[in-house]
Amino acid sequence: MYFILSKLLVIFIYPFTWALAVLIYAVFCKNTRRKQRLLIKGVTLLYLFGNTALIKIFAREWDVSTYPPTGKIYSSVILLGGFVSEGDDKKGIFNQSADRFIQATKLLATHRATHLLFTGGNADIKPGKFREGDFVNNELHKMHYADSAILIDNQARNTIENALFAKKILQKARLKPPFLLVTSAFHMRRALLIFKKAGLDVTPFPADFIVKGDLEWSDLLPSADAFGTWGRYTKEIVGYIVTYFKHI
Repeated sequence: MYFILSKLLVIFIYPFTWALAVLIYAVFCKNTRRKQRLLIKGVTLLYLFGNTALIKIFAREWDVSTYPPTGKIYSSVILLGGFVSEGDDKKGIFNQSADRFIQATKLLATHRATHLLFTGGNADIKPGKFREGDFVNNELHKMHYADSAILIDNQARNTIENALFAKKILQKARLKPPFLLVTSAFHMRRALLIFKKAGLDVTPFPADFIVKGDLEWSDLLPSADAFGTWGRYTKEIVGYIVTYFKHI
């Protein structure tokens, strides 16, 4: 039930939805004074969440900074899914978050870790046969990594299941913590909280920094991309708060 609700209700936490709702209310509002106030609020929301400056400032505080592993060798990298999408041909394709895969495989290739555990299945409400874990398993075999170094979970639908299923696999493989956790920078803070609650000792190795660069004057101009980026971050904020009070 929690999984289904999280999928259905997510649209209501997007800033664009808030602005749109306020503006639609303004259109049908008959009170002239209230209509004017609603229009001002709607336009203000559009501007605040439609410029890149605000999201850059927020991301600097929210994102977990890059962690360069020292000479320590970890028993396993834990790579979270979300960087593979199902194509029209029902086969997997790397999406815009593929940097997760790149960074995790580099850690394995440079012997920063002896194993790589991937966890991810199909997060659709009504999943078909496609499983992200199966696609990643095939890609790793193409790169000639040893079977003994690869651990795959192809069932997890969200980060909570990522942590719970990963814990079982690591315990079965008798691998000892701490582990390197690889996921997108915007997602890392919530992932760390979930893995901590699941009882897994992990060290963050963020990838896929979607907000970067210094502030520029052009960041104050409206940008459609800013709304999409805020959508990801507001989902993470709400998810973090829910996770904080949720028992795993």
